[in-house]
Amino acid sequence: MSSALPFRVIQIDRSRSSMDENSGRETSSAFEGIVGVSEPLASALRDVSLVAPTNSTVLITGETGAGKELIAQAIHKRSQRANRPFITVNCAAIPQPLITSELFGHEKGAFTGATERRVGRFEAANGGTIFLDEIGDVPSETQVALLRVLQEREFERLGSSRPIPSDVRVVAATNCDLETAVETRTFRADLFYRLNVFPIRVPALRERPDDIPVLAKSFMTQYAAAAGKTIRTIDKKSLQLLQAYHWPGNVRELQNVIERAVILCKSDTLIVDERWTLGGRSHIHAMTGSNVVPLNRALLDREKQIIEAALEESSGRISGPRGAATRLEIPRSTLESRIQSLGIDKYSFKCETRAQNGNGCGASVRAIVMSISSGRRHHTFGNETASGG
Repeated sequence: MSSALPFRVIQIDRSRSSMDENSGRETSSAFEGIVGVSEPLASALRDVSLVAPTNSTVLITGETGAGKELIAQAIHKRSQRANRPFITVNCAAIPQPLITSELFGHEKGAFTGATERRVGRFEAANGGTIFLDEIGDVPSETQVALLRVLQEREFERLGSSRPIPSDVRVVAATNCDLETAVETRTFRADLFYRLNVFPIRVPALRERPDDIPVLAKSFMTQYAAAAGKTIRTIDKKSLQLLQAYHWPGNVRELQNVIERAVILCKSDTLIVDERWTLGGRSHIHAMTGSNVVPLNRALLDREKQIIEAALEESSGRISGPRGAATRLEIPRSTLESRIQSLGIDKYSFKCETRAQNGNGCGASVRAIVMSISSGRRHHTFGNETASGG
């Protein structure tokens, strides 16, 4: 049996947190490497502090790039399992026919090509924490096995009937709406309830603009040191540009922008090229007809109007050729995430719900969408294209 593990095991050192002397509150910059000062982030971190010492299962939701894995790591570092393995599994990156074997292992001869016994990720995580990212992409047969682990605390390797006890804390994450997946029967309801013991929502970057300067300076310091450069500050106009941008790629996109700016920087002041965020600025200008950038709330309100209009035209359907995601020309998972983030009641747009309320179903609102987005509504969600489904 090979000792090499075909997945990522992260050993994390437990660090002490610091407290703000004036307020008695923990500073977010010291919160397990998570940087930020905004109230939406602070709310999520308070939830982390509450649930981390327990053994409860946690479901982390949020958009791609918002920092879900950092939250999962923080939960592990503040738990009693901090000195044990932290194993990250990207469920979407593993081919569906192989995911059960990857998670639970297999015996020699269990299937064609199984030339030796292989330890699964749950077995390797014993005593520690397993982080199941993109849990919504797990196929139905694997969902059954996951449910057994959560309920019975045991599993079997493929090709074996011997149960293996499992002492693993499960932290899962998704950027899609699992409740909708349950409704469409692509995700088991009983597994959802087992995972959703303690939900934590990671706010999108555009919901916490106060964190943008702090994050930008943190990334600047990190990449300047790596490049051997001395960069002391960020240009004021560049900071305003960063705070005005919509950040569809969230913190990950900001990180990439700052890294690029550091590479190109030739002085002690960092400058961000306006063209890198031009899509967001031109979209704002098109909606307002003004050079004045509106508050973040106004942008979110207009995005909500566009999504609600698409839901009404599609009678509440999200996926499929006539679903709202196709009409908006964005991936289904992105739309589901935005519906959740904006607090939209997607069920109110379904035909049966509208019929009970005495309203019509499927009325055209194309004119509303066009008046809001001026034919450029896809910029609200970044440069993503529809993926169907």
